[in-house]
Amino acid sequence: MPDDVRQIILETIEASLEAQLRAVRKLSGNKKMTEEQSPQKRKSNLSIVVDILTAEGQPLHSSEIIKRAQTLYGRHLDRESLVSALTKCVARKDRFARPAPNTCALLRGAGKEEPTAP
Repeated sequence: MPDDVRQIILETIEASLEAQLRAVRKLSGNKKMTEEQSPQKRKSNLSIVVDILTAEGQPLHSSEIIKRAQTLYGRHLDRESLVSALTKCVARKDRFARPAPNTCALLRGAGKEEPTAP
């Protein structure tokens, strides 16, 4: 058997066994074993934008938000998807406002952990 075919078969068996082991650990309810291997919970793109705008304290252009998301979070935000999501939020008056073209700002109280008192 050629070495490359043998390697592919071994990698396939290894992946299958790892999946079976994860399933057994999950079914056994052993939280310690599964928590060590679970990836950190991901933030949504809009949560990242809220964090960036909260830290900045002023409106930012979408290109600057994208740069900071890459720098601070290692996350590439697709410009069209981001602008579309922000446009929908602005229309619903949900967390964001648009003070200038392609510029986003937080609505009052949107970046705070607890809602502001009336």
